[in-house]
Amino acid sequence: MRNIAYGFVFLLLDVTGCSSLNTTLSIPEKTLPDTFAQTDESKDVPTVANLNWRDYFTDKPLQHLIDEAVKNNPDLHIALQRIEMSRSSVKLANGALLPQVNLNVGGSVQRFGLYTMDGAGNATTEITPGQMVPTNLPDMYLGVQSSWEIDVWGKLRNQRQSAISAYLSSVEGTNFVISTLVADIASYYTELLSLDNALDTIEQTIKKQQEALDVIERQKEAGRANELAVQQFQAQLLNTQILEKNVQQHIIEVENKINVLLGSYPQPIKRNKAIFFDALPMQIASGFPSELLTNRPDIREAGFKIQATHFDLTAAKAAFYPNFNITASLGFQAFNPEFLFSSPASIAYSVAGTLVAPIINMNALKAQFNTAQANQLSAMYHYQKTVLNAYVEVANQLLTIHNLQQINVLKNQQNAVLKHSVETASELYKTARASYLEVLLAQQNALQSNLELIDVIKQQRLSAINVYKALGGGWK
Repeated sequence: MRNIAYGFVFLLLDVTGCSSLNTTLSIPEKTLPDTFAQTDESKDVPTVANLNWRDYFTDKPLQHLIDEAVKNNPDLHIALQRIEMSRSSVKLANGALLPQVNLNVGGSVQRFGLYTMDGAGNATTEITPGQMVPTNLPDMYLGVQSSWEIDVWGKLRNQRQSAISAYLSSVEGTNFVISTLVADIASYYTELLSLDNALDTIEQTIKKQQEALDVIERQKEAGRANELAVQQFQAQLLNTQILEKNVQQHIIEVENKINVLLGSYPQPIKRNKAIFFDALPMQIASGFPSELLTNRPDIREAGFKIQATHFDLTAAKAAFYPNFNITASLGFQAFNPEFLFSSPASIAYSVAGTLVAPIINMNALKAQFNTAQANQLSAMYHYQKTVLNAYVEVANQLLTIHNLQQINVLKNQQNAVLKHSVETASELYKTARASYLEVLLAQQNALQSNLELIDVIKQQRLSAINVYKALGGGWK
């Protein structure tokens, strides 16, 4: 009785000690701003993140590439398998709440020592009328056995809720993979279009430079130019031809990047380079920053991770309390097969209940609880970081779009001036009112300006893609 009393004392200390385990954690809140930036003039319009990517990216070849990537991308397939693993974890947690029932079929032979209580008793006992208990005693059993942990403190239920939250987090993680995949395909596709147009510009420039070289060579033959001028024009032409080869190589590399996302080996990428110079919307409807919390899959994923760690923490606290277990069995048991199904003589059953309270391993449980606390606080800080990064990404892209629009206007003006300067320099050179160096400089400046204009347009298109992803679009 004294041992039982000590046991209840330890159990009481165990239960009362759990009241100091805090499961309500918090960190300093960071208030999300009401708007993104002053450059956003469409905050009262529904965000473009609500658009399906087919409505945002209307180019048919690009849509085909995105469709193929969503079907075949290896990273997306890996993410989908993570969902399956999480779904199995939920089923496992659900199963832990139910009784475990197993079919038990077995047999054994046992011999007791003659100078033991069991052996001496068996030697003078009849197992059937007229038959003594054999020295080698067979034992056969056929029945069901069950065990059930009664979830009094909610440990198993919290583990199930944690598994559900982890499953939902994996779904949002997959959505984020899809959003990133759509944006990556669109970005590489845009880079291909810019390279195609840059290559066209370079080829046109090579043609004009070849014509200028022909002119200077004829002038040399006529005594109006010297060998140095011819060499300068040849060097410029060779430099532009080298640039052409570099762009062609870059095109192949970008095509292969797209092929990797498609899960395919290197092959040409179909595209429509004519749309590159199509006008972009002057304003991107960004909506309110608070909409990021529902539209960004990575933020939603981080939110579900907080839920999962909270349930893990609650389950870790419940581990300090006693476990209540019920075990039962029901079946047929006999020493001889012919008596195995003799009812009710061979029917055997048992029912037992146990209460197990942790005493010696308290430090281990406290370590698990502290780990669960740290995991939840880490998940909270990760959520704040994800929200902050999302806001900064959108604000940066909106500002970039605003500045690039102004740069585009200036670049177009510069490009028109330099294009006209090439014609002017050529005409002045023919009438000996300009040197060949001025012609070379005009051609070089015009080429550089054309390439810079193409790059500005590319950056505008990339910013439109990035802000769509940053707002949470591309996965719906």
